[in-house]
Amino acid sequence: MGNTLARTLAALRDSELGLQVVICDGGSTDETVAIAQSAGAAVVKATTTGRGPQLAAGANAGAASWILFLHADTVLAPGWNTVVRSFTSRKTNAGKAGYFRLRFDTSDSRARRIEKLVALRCRLLGLPYGDQGLLISRALYEYLDGFKPLPLMEDVELVRRIGAKNLVALDTEAITSAARYERDGWLRRPLRNLGCLALYFLGMSPRALQRLYGR
Repeated sequence: MGNTLARTLAALRDSELGLQVVICDGGSTDETVAIAQSAGAAVVKATTTGRGPQLAAGANAGAASWILFLHADTVLAPGWNTVVRSFTSRKTNAGKAGYFRLRFDTSDSRARRIEKLVALRCRLLGLPYGDQGLLISRALYEYLDGFKPLPLMEDVELVRRIGAKNLVALDTEAITSAARYERDGWLRRPLRNLGCLALYFLGMSPRALQRLYGR
């Protein structure tokens, strides 16, 4: 995770947007905190484990009028800052949220197929996942009461409250680690993700789903 986090932070540092970068640490035992601090990012500790509490803690630590949520294993493609600046400068987008186009950090042709399916899911269902990032005004985020303290599906739960008509696909890429897919398989991992999503919609608790999802 450390090498990816360093690249993630480097892309943000070069953005020329004057960002306040906040890393929320959920109790890591690697070099996450040291890497974040050396890059000039603020570090906060989540008091509760799980992605939902971590994302909420990170948002609460900042004060900017726009919030960009990003996973530590995701690197934004060059030029993303221009796209973000354009989106946030339009007053009509204050009630909307943006997400990036998913791309895996591998040349494997199977990854390209998954990326196309993800784009289709977003277009038809309005369901971008957290590894695609989320750009949202603080006013809208607070109006929606932010991320819920869920260990899993916190991204799906929030974007459903935002609503498909208020979600905008940003014309740049979020380049995300393919490690989980390479480990679990390019068929098994997507099927497991889809199964977890279906069970969530059927009412299974995120806590129970976390055991099925795996690391």
